[in-house]
Amino acid sequence: MAVPKRKTSQARTSGRKAANMKKVATGTSVCPQCHEPKLPHRVCPNCGYYKGKDVVGE
Repeated sequence: MAVPKRKTSQARTSGRKAANMKKVATGTSVCPQCHEPKLPHRVCPNCGYYKGKDVVGE
């Protein structure tokens, strides 16, 4: 089994983790029913509509 010979430095560890910190949040779209921001291709958490139909209120 492979075992590292030296301890990984904090700079090397932080530099590797820093690449994941740069990720940007996904874009949001506007719900056509209530005009609140929502994630695209998902049910609106505010009014429960998806593609013009009431999905949650049924």
